[in-house]
Amino acid sequence: MRLVFAGTPGTALPSLRTLIDSPRHEVVAVVTRPDAQSGRGRQVHRSPVAELAEEAGIEVLRPRKAGDPDFLDRLRALEPDCCPVVAYGALLPQSALDVPRHGWVNLHFSILPAWRGAAPVQHAVLHGDEITGATTFRIVKELDAGPVYGVVTEEIRPGDTSGTLLERLSVSGAGLLAATLDGIEDGTLEARPQPADGVTIAPKINVEDARVAWDKPAMHVDRLIRACTPNPGAWATFRGQRVKLGPVRPVPGERLAPGEIAATKARVLVGTATDAVELGEVQPQGKRLMEAVEWARGVRPEGSEIFE
Repeated sequence: MRLVFAGTPGTALPSLRTLIDSPRHEVVAVVTRPDAQSGRGRQVHRSPVAELAEEAGIEVLRPRKAGDPDFLDRLRALEPDCCPVVAYGALLPQSALDVPRHGWVNLHFSILPAWRGAAPVQHAVLHGDEITGATTFRIVKELDAGPVYGVVTEEIRPGDTSGTLLERLSVSGAGLLAATLDGIEDGTLEARPQPADGVTIAPKINVEDARVAWDKPAMHVDRLIRACTPNPGAWATFRGQRVKLGPVRPVPGERLAPGEIAATKARVLVGTATDAVELGEVQPQGKRLMEAVEWARGVRPEGSEIFE
């Protein structure tokens, strides 16, 4: 089939590579978000999907909105049979959805109808799910509610962060997406409506949501930090300055007051509503990432000082 692939971040690259290499399909163009400023120097960078497409000699479309008339005219001229989507990052109007004869097929990183929305992997980790996965479905106007083509499952490991889990899902999901497009082309795959029960919503987790509340149980603190790693990054404040926190380890039997810091040469513990947690890596505001014991040697927290 003739494909126009829509995606933006690195998460979409395994799928795009798989489809570029497929002998059954031709990626005639990609749709991605416009170039954006990033980094300390606020330099303008292409999206990872745009970089890969340009390396492969594939046309790149960067509409401000997917309903822009110029974009829709070009999309129609490309005559795609289907438009696979992986983390594109923008809403698709009906005028765009109507162009390909097989519609737009999204790879979503949850087992729908669970965790519809922008941050399914983060919410799966945050809520302590044991199993998650990826789903291919045909996009409709309602958010992540279209009929399903296929599903793969993935165990959530005890130490998984959103980053490590999403990395695995992006690879297994790429195979699912390719198999879905093969089945659509063959006429052997039929989309089935999602169940009416079990719908949960996964809104974007912002920086304020990522602030650690030490008066919560250790299990919650652990899950929140892993859910927010690498983005947006969990954090707390010490001496009025923000400290970014990497994954922690609950320490059964060790009890400290919420936010209380106990530092030795070997480890740094912080109290929660239940057991203390051992800090891993931390990044003080304006400084590099470092081990928590190195940070504690430098700041020398006093007995009355706490994480807030």
